[in-house]
Amino acid sequence: MNGALIPHTPIAVDFWSLRRAGSARLFFLSHMHSDHTVGLSSTWARPLYCSPITAHLVHRQLQVSKRWIRALEVGESHVLPLDEIGRETMTVTLMDANHCPGSVMFLFEGYFGTILYTGDFRYTPSMLKEPALKLGKQIHTLYLDNTNCNPARVLPSRQEAARQIVELIRKHPQHNIKIGLYSLGKESLLEQLALEFRTWVVLSPQRLELVQLLGLANVFTVEEKAGRIHAVDHMEICRAAVLHWNQTHPTIAILPTSRKIHRSHPDIHIIPYSDHSSFSELQTFVAALKPCQVVPIVSQQPCRDYFQDSLSPGLSMPLIPNSVQQYMNSSSRKPSFLWLLLERRLKRPRTQGVVFDSFQETADQSQADRDSKKARNENLSGELEKQKPSFLDLSSKEWVGAVPISESQKMVTVLTAPLNFSMHLRSTDEEFLSLETGEDMGVGPHLVPKGDHAGSAASGNQSTWVGQDSPLSHSSKAAPLLAPKFRGLALKYLLTPVNFFQAQFSCRGFDQQVERYHKPLLKYRELNAE
Repeated sequence: MNGALIPHTPIAVDFWSLRRAGSARLFFLSHMHSDHTVGLSSTWARPLYCSPITAHLVHRQLQVSKRWIRALEVGESHVLPLDEIGRETMTVTLMDANHCPGSVMFLFEGYFGTILYTGDFRYTPSMLKEPALKLGKQIHTLYLDNTNCNPARVLPSRQEAARQIVELIRKHPQHNIKIGLYSLGKESLLEQLALEFRTWVVLSPQRLELVQLLGLANVFTVEEKAGRIHAVDHMEICRAAVLHWNQTHPTIAILPTSRKIHRSHPDIHIIPYSDHSSFSELQTFVAALKPCQVVPIVSQQPCRDYFQDSLSPGLSMPLIPNSVQQYMNSSSRKPSFLWLLLERRLKRPRTQGVVFDSFQETADQSQADRDSKKARNENLSGELEKQKPSFLDLSSKEWVGAVPISESQKMVTVLTAPLNFSMHLRSTDEEFLSLETGEDMGVGPHLVPKGDHAGSAASGNQSTWVGQDSPLSHSSKAAPLLAPKFRGLALKYLLTPVNFFQAQFSCRGFDQQVERYHKPLLKYRELNAE
């Protein structure tokens, strides 16, 4: 189990053995790889904090009840109670770990100081530009992914490793390609290969559901003969399987991993493509943060004194407040009703100060993103559809763009669909309990029959796929830029006195207060008009 109980706190990360958890009361999941979910099952009955993507996966794959899953937005800070009376709280900030879909690092701040738990991560310089780390905070304890913490293990960057895979496939233009993967991770590599070689990537139905959730390019399918690149379970890559595949068609197998694996057949190729930081990247990361101490996450591989020169002095043992001590020592492992009430009422903290990004850096990055997206679309246009015309053409006039129509200003994609179906699209965190409002929130997409419309088949009109609660749900016409209900919302905000607002700490709550303020004014205006 690659998890930890953080001493002198009620915090546990990737640790799911309640029998050994002792005084841990707050449980966090960094990502959904199996070595970080040992002991987590459908019987779990405590609040579990994770990213929205991981929240979807932990419910879908491990059947953990939605009642206990708390999806926390990545890049934002969240306040959680550390006792049952609301005296002590902590702030947790989630940051992208660049490891697999949904993987995050946790930054904990409270009476214990500042603790950064990386989970599994692949370092990039942009991590040091995260607002939570950019403000020059002193990291007291750094829990570090030390998978590759060995000076003798030299790894290429993921870009270089991907280039090696591309060159290998180019040397075998007539071969099918089997790529051995874990159940989660390296989806972006598959997308890159599909675009490079203009072929479909064949996935299992479970993995196809995941890539659709991630919003990757439309280059994936479950049809076995649609493309020459197949993603398979890494355990399938063996001598017997390679011999079997080559009986029907020339095939090579690729294992993109930094692990030491025995190569049992000449057509099995191991490429050091790793989702864990290399030793040099770990050195750069630790030297930039200058923590007071480094704790390795993988206990079987200690860090020795590799980072001794990068540490800061001043680490002291935290004094545990009495209310937290009582909470940690409470006999009941399940959270009390009072604690759950406190959890819901606590708000997200306001950002202290303003962090300015370089205008030139932002402009350059935006231009680079636009150029990359344009190139990707050009690569996709026409080629795959010629090979497999049964797939939907997303560039046709039957599809309408995304328009913001929800009260919380989230993007809802409005699509036209075949007759008799409507699509309910919701944001990825909506299926789980919201810490701000205490309401259950749903996850899409879901296809549901919409019922026949008289004359629709004859006229050829298409129903519109929109959100369930959208004012456009029953419209058969193209959606306007903003529904009438929300056109004046921004103006209403400007005309509402500040002292009218009550602290609800959610977009939905503020929207409701604005409407409540203007409702009597609207009635007065209508009476005068009569």
